Amino acid sequence: MSGVALLYTASIVITIWGVAHVLPTRPVIAGFEPLTPDNRRVLTMEWVAEGMTLCFIGVLTLLATLLLESGAPGATLVYRASAGMLLVMAIWTLATGARTAVVMFKICPMIKTGVAALLLSGSF
Repeated sequence: MSGVALLYTASIVITIWGVAHVLPTRPVIAGFEPLTPDNRRVLTMEWVAEGMTLCFIGVLTLLATLLLESGAPGATLVYRASAGMLLVMAIWTLATGARTAVVMFKICPMIKTGVAALLLSGSF
């Protein structure tokens, strides 16, 4: 698979994963009930913020791939910084959510790490 194909794949996968993260917000939050109104708001905020962050990384890498020349320093920086952020998020998820019985939390670090690997591979 070519470097550009790896970058497009990474962009699409992490954007879809971000959307898949945001869509079930209501049932996810309901699974934590009973919550105080403030705790519900904070949990909702953080849940949606992670999904939006994943979408942002996907869209940013997609735009870099579409609009910047292959191998351009700015594009390379975007891919590698995004990969680094995804790895940090994967480690954080391993230390927290992946230790629960929820399957989505258990596979999340693998998806983030896999996308980071695609971004790094595509950036060379």
